[in-house]
Amino acid sequence: MLVVVVIVGIVAGLVTAQLGADPRDLAARESRRFAGALEYAAMRAQFRREVLGVSAMHRAVRFWRRDASGERWQLLDDDDALRAYELAEPLDALALAYAGGALQPDAVVPLRASGRNEPFAFALATPAWRSVIALDPLNRVSISGPEAVGR
Repeated sequence: MLVVVVIVGIVAGLVTAQLGADPRDLAARESRRFAGALEYAAMRAQFRREVLGVSAMHRAVRFWRRDASGERWQLLDDDDALRAYELAEPLDALALAYAGGALQPDAVVPLRASGRNEPFAFALATPAWRSVIALDPLNRVSISGPEAVGR
């Protein structure tokens, strides 16, 4: 009987943890995921000598590759680490800056084969928390936050 009570308690604890996911933890986890994908994409662009790109808008994060002509972006779908993915509710993604200027919400930020990239930043936010993921000219990715919105 005691074993059954312990098992029921463990299951109830797991269910409660899943249902009451902390938005701050969610923002931190997804920020680390995005930062890791950015580092990998920057290294892949250099290693394979290809131009890749990244965009993040609403709840979608997407990685792109230039087509053979070098004029159009094609969605990258041959690499599991860089496949497009949807952020979990209530996260939202937005492009913040590229080369010191503002970005259009649907902008694709390039990751050059030379490794000489302009600095850029994206944000992942919930209604209460916000993280900023940035890449510097040396291809180092940093995460600031999550911080409470309004600070």
